[in-house]
Amino acid sequence: MAKDGTRRGGARIGAGRKKNALVDKINDDRLKDTYVLPTPEGLEATDMPPINDYLKQEQKNGEKLYVEEIYKEMWHWLKMYECEALVNQQLIEQYAMTVSRWIQCEQAVSEFGFLAKHPTTGNAIASPYVSMSKDYMKQINTLWYQIYQIVRENASVSYDGPIPKDDLMEKLLRKKS
Repeated sequence: MAKDGTRRGGARIGAGRKKNALVDKINDDRLKDTYVLPTPEGLEATDMPPINDYLKQEQKNGEKLYVEEIYKEMWHWLKMYECEALVNQQLIEQYAMTVSRWIQCEQAVSEFGFLAKHPTTGNAIASPYVSMSKDYMKQINTLWYQIYQIVRENASVSYDGPIPKDDLMEKLLRKKS
């Protein structure tokens, strides 16, 4: 405690050595302090849980929302690592909805351009879709890092292939004009 009575100092958030991934511990034979869940025998994997109806509602402009497709891709990616039970379904839903909203914003920017007309003065201003797109991309990154951290710490298999986050721009470019 400082002389003025405030509590300062101590460990900072994020300070210290970073945790190693489970797959690194397995490869380095450092499992003495790690608890690895045994693989149950005779159990079958469950199917993907049904996608909630609010994620599939029709859009005001009538265009397709990519939530269902993104949700399925993320679920299958998690299933490949056997981490689908560790990641909360709502986190996957939030990620899928945020990605599809980002795609919607990017489509609006492509359709309407980077500039808009100010409602009162009529002068050119930056399109609101650009800032919304940027905000959605920040949310996507935050949610993705949460999901990826769970997989990184709990997956017992190393994987260097494509990840669902890599397909965002491809989905945007695949959209028919």
